Amino acid sequence: MERLRHDDPPRLGPYLTLARLDADSTDGGAVPERRYLARTDDGERTVLLCAPLPDAAAPAAWAMEAELASRLSVPRFLRPASQGSEAGLPWYAVPYTPVLPLPAALAAHGGPLPEDLVRRIGAALAAGLAAAHARGQAHAGVSPAAVLLGAAGPLLGCFGAVRSAAPGGPPGLDPGCLAPELRSGGRPEPLGDVFALGAVLAYAASGHTVPEQSELPPGLRRLLASCLARDPADRPSAPQVLHALSTTGLARTPAPAPAPAAAPAATVLDEQAPPPLPGRVVAALAAQSAELLASELPAAPPARPAPQKVH
Repeated sequence: MERLRHDDPPRLGPYLTLARLDADSTDGGAVPERRYLARTDDGERTVLLCAPLPDAAAPAAWAMEAELASRLSVPRFLRPASQGSEAGLPWYAVPYTPVLPLPAALAAHGGPLPEDLVRRIGAALAAGLAAAHARGQAHAGVSPAAVLLGAAGPLLGCFGAVRSAAPGGPPGLDPGCLAPELRSGGRPEPLGDVFALGAVLAYAASGHTVPEQSELPPGLRRLLASCLARDPADRPSAPQVLHALSTTGLARTPAPAPAPAAAPAATVLDEQAPPPLPGRVVAALAAQSAELLASELPAAPPARPAPQKVH
Protein backbone atom coordinates (compact mmCIF):
# COMPACT_ATOMS: atom_id res chain seq x y z
CA MET A 1 0.00 0.00 0.00
CA GLU A 2 1.13 3.51 -0.83
CA ARG A 3 -0.30 6.85 0.22
CA LEU A 4 -2.56 8.70 -2.18
CA ARG A 5 -0.98 11.55 -4.12
CA HIS A 6 -2.42 14.96 -4.82
CA ASP A 7 -3.51 13.95 -8.33
CA ASP A 8 -5.35 10.81 -7.22
CA PRO A 9 -9.15 10.95 -7.27
CA PRO A 10 -10.70 10.92 -3.77
CA ARG A 11 -13.67 9.00 -5.13
CA LEU A 12 -14.61 6.89 -8.15
CA GLY A 13 -18.25 5.89 -8.39
CA PRO A 14 -19.49 4.60 -5.02
CA TYR A 15 -15.94 4.03 -3.75
CA LEU A 16 -13.68 6.23 -1.64
CA THR A 17 -10.02 5.68 -2.49
CA LEU A 18 -7.90 4.80 0.53
CA ALA A 19 -4.45 3.99 -0.85
CA ARG A 20 -2.51 3.11 -3.97
CA LEU A 21 -1.72 -0.53 -4.62
CA ASP A 22 1.51 0.28 -6.49
CA ALA A 23 4.65 2.08 -5.43
CA ASP A 24 6.32 4.58 -7.73
CA SER A 25 7.75 2.93 -10.84
CA THR A 26 10.90 0.91 -10.38
CA ASP A 27 12.60 -1.74 -12.48
CA GLY A 28 9.74 -4.00 -13.58
CA GLY A 29 7.22 -1.89 -11.67
CA ALA A 30 5.80 0.27 -14.45
CA VAL A 31 1.99 -0.02 -14.49
CA PRO A 32 -0.22 0.94 -17.47
CA GLU A 33 -3.15 1.89 -15.21
CA ARG A 34 -3.86 3.34 -11.76
CA ARG A 35 -4.83 0.85 -9.05
CA TYR A 36 -6.31 1.73 -5.70
CA LEU A 37 -7.62 0.05 -2.59
CA ALA A 38 -11.04 1.56 -1.98
CA ARG A 39 -14.15 1.18 0.13
CA THR A 40 -17.82 2.11 -0.01
CA ASP A 41 -19.15 4.96 2.14
CA ASP A 42 -20.73 2.54 4.59
CA GLY A 43 -17.48 0.58 4.90
CA GLU A 44 -19.19 -2.65 3.91
CA ARG A 45 -17.29 -3.35 0.67
CA THR A 46 -13.57 -3.09 -0.01
CA VAL A 47 -12.35 -3.38 -3.60
CA LEU A 48 -9.37 -3.17 -5.88
CA LEU A 49 -10.24 -0.17 -8.04
CA CYS A 50 -8.59 0.41 -11.43
CA ALA A 51 -8.60 3.43 -13.75
CA PRO A 52 -6.55 4.62 -16.75
CA LEU A 53 -3.44 6.71 -16.26
CA PRO A 54 -3.93 10.50 -16.19
CA ASP A 55 -2.12 10.85 -19.55
CA ALA A 56 -3.87 7.89 -21.20
CA ALA A 57 -4.54 8.69 -24.86
CA ALA A 58 -7.80 6.76 -25.09
CA PRO A 59 -9.78 6.32 -21.84
CA ALA A 60 -12.73 5.04 -23.90
CA ALA A 61 -10.57 2.26 -25.36
CA TRP A 62 -9.41 1.36 -21.84
CA ALA A 63 -13.05 1.12 -20.77
CA MET A 64 -13.83 -1.14 -23.74
CA GLU A 65 -11.03 -3.50 -22.72
CA ALA A 66 -12.40 -3.57 -19.16
CA GLU A 67 -15.82 -4.43 -20.55
CA LEU A 68 -14.34 -7.27 -22.61
CA ALA A 69 -12.46 -8.58 -19.57
CA SER A 70 -15.70 -8.58 -17.56
CA ARG A 71 -17.31 -10.88 -20.16
CA LEU A 72 -14.41 -13.33 -20.24
CA SER A 73 -14.32 -16.24 -17.83
CA VAL A 74 -10.65 -17.20 -18.02
CA PRO A 75 -8.69 -18.78 -15.18
CA ARG A 76 -6.15 -16.39 -13.64
CA PHE A 77 -7.48 -13.30 -15.44
CA LEU A 78 -8.61 -10.46 -13.17
CA ARG A 79 -12.32 -10.09 -13.95
CA PRO A 80 -14.07 -6.73 -13.33
CA ALA A 81 -17.16 -7.10 -11.18
CA SER A 82 -18.48 -3.57 -11.72
CA GLN A 83 -17.67 -0.63 -13.96
CA GLY A 84 -18.55 3.01 -14.27
CA SER A 85 -17.29 6.50 -14.99
CA GLU A 86 -16.68 9.47 -12.73
CA ALA A 87 -16.30 12.91 -14.32
CA GLY A 88 -15.24 11.27 -17.58
CA LEU A 89 -12.76 8.92 -15.89
CA PRO A 90 -13.72 5.25 -16.40
CA TRP A 91 -13.08 2.71 -13.67
CA TYR A 92 -13.69 -0.89 -12.75
CA ALA A 93 -13.66 -2.71 -9.44
CA VAL A 94 -13.07 -6.27 -8.23
CA PRO A 95 -13.65 -7.57 -4.68
CA TYR A 96 -10.56 -7.09 -2.55
CA THR A 97 -8.32 -9.93 -1.52
CA PRO A 98 -4.76 -9.28 -0.30
CA VAL A 99 -2.46 -9.22 -3.35
CA LEU A 100 1.00 -7.92 -4.12
CA PRO A 101 2.13 -6.86 -7.60
CA LEU A 102 5.07 -9.04 -8.62
CA PRO A 103 7.62 -6.19 -8.17
CA ALA A 104 6.33 -5.67 -4.62
CA ALA A 105 6.63 -9.40 -3.95
CA LEU A 106 10.28 -9.37 -5.04
CA ALA A 107 10.88 -6.32 -2.85
CA ALA A 108 9.29 -8.06 0.14
CA HIS A 109 11.27 -11.23 -0.51
CA GLY A 110 14.50 -9.26 -0.84
CA GLY A 111 15.33 -10.36 -4.40
CA PRO A 112 14.42 -12.85 -7.12
CA LEU A 113 12.03 -15.68 -6.28
CA PRO A 114 13.08 -19.35 -6.00
CA GLU A 115 13.04 -21.31 -9.26
CA ASP A 116 10.32 -23.69 -8.10
CA LEU A 117 8.01 -20.79 -7.27
CA VAL A 118 8.79 -19.11 -10.60
CA ARG A 119 7.84 -22.35 -12.36
CA ARG A 120 4.57 -22.62 -10.43
CA ILE A 121 3.63 -19.00 -11.09
CA GLY A 122 4.53 -19.39 -14.76
CA ALA A 123 2.50 -22.59 -15.10
CA ALA A 124 -0.58 -20.93 -13.57
CA LEU A 125 -0.29 -17.91 -15.86
CA ALA A 126 0.43 -20.07 -18.92
CA ALA A 127 -2.73 -22.07 -18.17
CA GLY A 128 -4.79 -18.87 -18.15
CA LEU A 129 -3.19 -17.62 -21.36
CA ALA A 130 -3.72 -21.01 -23.01
CA ALA A 131 -7.43 -20.84 -22.16
CA ALA A 132 -7.71 -17.33 -23.60
CA HIS A 133 -5.71 -18.19 -26.72
CA ALA A 134 -7.94 -21.22 -27.36
CA ARG A 135 -10.79 -18.70 -27.66
CA GLY A 136 -8.81 -16.53 -30.06
CA GLN A 137 -8.18 -13.84 -27.45
CA ALA A 138 -4.79 -12.34 -26.55
CA HIS A 139 -4.31 -10.74 -23.14
CA ALA A 140 -2.12 -7.92 -24.55
CA GLY A 141 -0.98 -6.56 -21.21
CA VAL A 142 1.25 -9.16 -19.57
CA SER A 143 4.02 -7.52 -17.52
CA PRO A 144 5.54 -7.89 -14.04
CA ALA A 145 3.16 -5.34 -12.53
CA ALA A 146 0.17 -7.05 -14.18
CA VAL A 147 0.88 -10.17 -12.09
CA LEU A 148 -0.83 -10.01 -8.69
CA LEU A 149 0.31 -12.60 -6.16
CA GLY A 150 -2.01 -13.74 -3.39
CA ALA A 151 -2.66 -16.76 -1.23
CA ALA A 152 -4.86 -18.30 -3.94
CA GLY A 153 -2.16 -18.00 -6.60
CA PRO A 154 -1.34 -15.41 -9.29
CA LEU A 155 -3.81 -13.26 -11.21
CA LEU A 156 -3.27 -11.28 -14.41
CA GLY A 157 -4.55 -7.71 -14.54
CA CYS A 158 -3.96 -4.83 -17.00
CA PHE A 159 -5.96 -6.65 -19.68
CA GLY A 160 -5.67 -5.11 -23.15
CA ALA A 161 -3.07 -2.47 -22.25
CA VAL A 162 -1.46 -2.72 -25.70
CA ARG A 163 -4.74 -2.64 -27.62
CA SER A 164 -6.00 0.44 -25.78
CA ALA A 165 -2.74 2.38 -26.19
CA ALA A 166 -1.88 5.10 -28.65
CA PRO A 167 0.71 4.39 -31.37
CA GLY A 168 4.19 4.15 -29.89
CA GLY A 169 3.28 1.76 -27.10
CA PRO A 170 1.26 1.96 -23.91
CA PRO A 171 2.55 4.32 -21.21
CA GLY A 172 3.61 2.46 -18.11
CA LEU A 173 4.17 -0.92 -19.78
CA ASP A 174 7.64 -2.33 -19.19
CA PRO A 175 9.34 -2.15 -22.63
CA GLY A 176 11.07 -5.48 -22.00
CA CYS A 177 7.64 -7.15 -22.20
CA LEU A 178 6.73 -5.74 -25.60
CA ALA A 179 7.38 -8.26 -28.38
CA PRO A 180 9.36 -6.97 -31.40
CA GLU A 181 6.34 -7.28 -33.70
CA LEU A 182 4.34 -5.07 -31.35
CA ARG A 183 7.09 -2.46 -31.18
CA SER A 184 6.87 -2.17 -34.96
CA GLY A 185 3.11 -1.61 -34.89
CA GLY A 186 1.79 -5.15 -35.23
CA ARG A 187 -1.45 -6.36 -33.69
CA PRO A 188 -1.42 -8.19 -30.35
CA GLU A 189 -1.45 -11.95 -30.92
CA PRO A 190 -1.12 -14.98 -28.61
CA LEU A 191 2.60 -15.40 -29.32
CA GLY A 192 3.13 -11.82 -28.18
CA ASP A 193 1.66 -12.88 -24.84
CA VAL A 194 4.19 -15.74 -24.74
CA PHE A 195 7.04 -13.26 -25.26
CA ALA A 196 5.70 -11.11 -22.41
CA LEU A 197 5.26 -14.16 -20.18
CA GLY A 198 8.91 -15.06 -20.82
CA ALA A 199 9.92 -11.54 -19.77
CA VAL A 200 7.78 -11.79 -16.62
CA LEU A 201 9.33 -15.10 -15.60
CA ALA A 202 12.80 -13.73 -16.35
CA TYR A 203 11.96 -10.83 -14.05
CA ALA A 204 10.68 -13.11 -11.30
CA ALA A 205 13.85 -15.24 -11.50
CA SER A 206 16.41 -12.43 -11.86
CA GLY A 207 14.85 -9.04 -11.04
CA HIS A 208 15.10 -7.87 -14.68
CA THR A 209 12.84 -8.32 -17.71
CA VAL A 210 15.91 -8.38 -19.97
CA PRO A 211 18.52 -10.27 -17.91
CA GLU A 212 21.78 -11.83 -18.90
CA GLN A 213 21.60 -15.61 -19.37
CA SER A 214 23.93 -16.06 -16.40
CA GLU A 215 21.37 -14.34 -14.14
CA LEU A 216 18.74 -17.01 -14.82
CA PRO A 217 18.50 -20.42 -13.15
CA PRO A 218 20.00 -23.03 -15.53
CA GLY A 219 16.75 -24.98 -15.57
CA LEU A 220 14.84 -22.01 -17.05
CA ARG A 221 17.35 -20.59 -19.52
CA ARG A 222 16.40 -22.60 -22.58
CA LEU A 223 12.66 -22.21 -22.11
CA LEU A 224 12.82 -18.46 -21.47
CA ALA A 225 15.17 -17.94 -24.44
CA SER A 226 12.60 -19.63 -26.68
CA CYS A 227 9.76 -17.50 -25.27
CA LEU A 228 11.81 -14.36 -25.94
CA ALA A 229 12.71 -15.28 -29.53
CA ARG A 230 12.47 -12.30 -31.86
CA ASP A 231 10.60 -14.31 -34.49
CA PRO A 232 7.15 -15.34 -33.23
CA ALA A 233 7.44 -18.57 -35.21
CA ASP A 234 10.35 -19.61 -32.97
CA ARG A 235 8.35 -19.23 -29.75
CA PRO A 236 6.46 -22.03 -28.02
CA SER A 237 2.70 -21.78 -27.59
CA ALA A 238 1.19 -21.13 -24.16
CA PRO A 239 0.22 -24.84 -23.78
CA GLN A 240 3.83 -25.79 -24.58
CA VAL A 241 5.10 -23.36 -21.94
CA LEU A 242 2.63 -24.82 -19.46
CA HIS A 243 3.81 -28.35 -20.25
CA ALA A 244 7.47 -27.37 -19.96
CA LEU A 245 7.01 -25.64 -16.62
CA SER A 246 4.87 -28.45 -15.23
CA THR A 247 7.29 -31.24 -16.16
CA THR A 248 10.58 -31.51 -14.30
CA GLY A 249 13.52 -31.13 -16.63
CA LEU A 250 11.48 -30.81 -19.82
CA ALA A 251 12.88 -27.35 -20.49
CA ARG A 252 16.31 -28.93 -20.86
CA THR A 253 15.29 -31.54 -23.45
CA PRO A 254 16.02 -30.79 -27.11
CA ALA A 255 12.51 -31.32 -28.48
CA PRO A 256 9.59 -29.01 -27.62
CA ALA A 257 6.45 -30.51 -26.14
CA PRO A 258 3.65 -31.15 -28.64
CA ALA A 259 1.00 -28.46 -28.63
CA PRO A 260 -2.47 -29.63 -27.55
CA ALA A 261 -5.33 -28.82 -29.90
CA ALA A 262 -6.97 -26.71 -27.20
CA ALA A 263 -6.28 -25.36 -23.74
CA PRO A 264 -6.12 -28.02 -21.04
CA ALA A 265 -9.41 -28.51 -19.25
CA ALA A 266 -9.59 -27.06 -15.75
CA THR A 267 -10.10 -29.43 -12.84
CA VAL A 268 -11.10 -28.91 -9.23
CA LEU A 269 -7.49 -29.57 -8.26
CA ASP A 270 -6.28 -26.50 -10.17
CA GLU A 271 -7.52 -24.10 -7.50
CA GLN A 272 -6.66 -26.28 -4.50
CA ALA A 273 -2.89 -26.14 -4.72
CA PRO A 274 -1.75 -22.52 -5.21
CA PRO A 275 2.02 -22.01 -5.20
CA PRO A 276 3.37 -21.66 -1.64
CA LEU A 277 4.71 -18.17 -1.11
CA PRO A 278 7.90 -17.24 0.79
CA GLY A 279 7.41 -16.19 4.38
CA ARG A 280 8.31 -12.55 3.80
CA VAL A 281 5.77 -12.29 0.97
CA VAL A 282 3.09 -13.84 3.20
CA ALA A 283 4.01 -11.34 5.92
CA ALA A 284 3.68 -8.45 3.44
CA LEU A 285 0.24 -9.68 2.38
CA ALA A 286 -0.83 -9.90 6.03
CA ALA A 287 0.50 -6.41 6.72
CA GLN A 288 -1.39 -5.01 3.73
CA SER A 289 -4.62 -6.59 4.93
CA ALA A 290 -4.15 -5.35 8.49
CA GLU A 291 -3.29 -1.83 7.37
CA LEU A 292 -6.31 -1.68 5.09
CA LEU A 293 -8.66 -2.97 7.79
CA ALA A 294 -7.35 -0.28 10.11
CA SER A 295 -7.74 2.48 7.52
CA GLU A 296 -10.32 5.05 8.44
CA LEU A 297 -12.64 6.39 5.80
CA PRO A 298 -12.17 10.04 4.95
CA ALA A 299 -14.35 12.18 7.15
CA ALA A 300 -17.60 13.22 5.50
CA PRO A 301 -18.05 16.99 5.13
CA PRO A 302 -20.24 18.46 7.88
CA ALA A 303 -23.88 18.90 6.97
CA ARG A 304 -24.96 22.44 6.24
CA PRO A 305 -27.31 23.87 8.83
CA ALA A 306 -30.91 24.32 7.72
CA PRO A 307 -31.70 27.91 6.75
CA GLN A 308 -33.45 29.86 9.47
CA LYS A 309 -36.58 31.79 8.73
CA VAL A 310 -36.27 35.52 9.27
CA HIS A 311 -39.41 37.11 10.74
